[in-house]
Amino acid sequence: MKVEEFLRNQKIPYTKKHHPEAFTAQEVAAVSHVPGDRMIKAVVVRVGEDYALAVCPATYRVDVDRLAEMTGKRVQLANEGQMEELFIDAELGAEAPIGKMYNLATYVDKSVCANDAVVFQAGTHMDTIEVPYRDFARAAEPKVGEFAEHI
Repeated sequence: MKVEEFLRNQKIPYTKKHHPEAFTAQEVAAVSHVPGDRMIKAVVVRVGEDYALAVCPATYRVDVDRLAEMTGKRVQLANEGQMEELFIDAELGAEAPIGKMYNLATYVDKSVCANDAVVFQAGTHMDTIEVPYRDFARAAEPKVGEFAEHI
C-alpha cells in the first residue's frame, strides 16, 4: 500500500511535495529546504526475529546497541535484499517511516517527538510528505525511546 493511500484511509491530513532526486535523508532535507531535525528517516532493523523500523531525524544515526537495550532483544541492521522484499511499493531506501503499513513495529527516537510536524520520504527519491507529529504518531503507533545519537 502506498503511503498516501494509507494516510487517506487513516484520515490523516498531509502535504506532498516534489523535489530534485536525493538519496540520503540529509540530502532530501537539503533539497527540500527542511531542517534536518524535522526530516525523519526509517532505518530497517531486525529486532530479535522480526523486522521493524527505527525512526530518527536525518541528523541522527540509530545506535543498535541502545535500541537493543530498549527492546530487550538483539538488534541488527537489515540488508538491501531484505528491504526489497519488505517494501515492494517503495524505492529502495525511500520507504515511509510507518511500520504499521507493513505490519512492522515502529520505534521512534524521542528527539523526533519535539517537532510540531515531520517530513519523510513518500516511497520515492523525489517526493516527501509532511504531517503534524501527532498525526504521524497516530498512524505509526510507535514505541518511543532513546536510541539515536546526533551526527
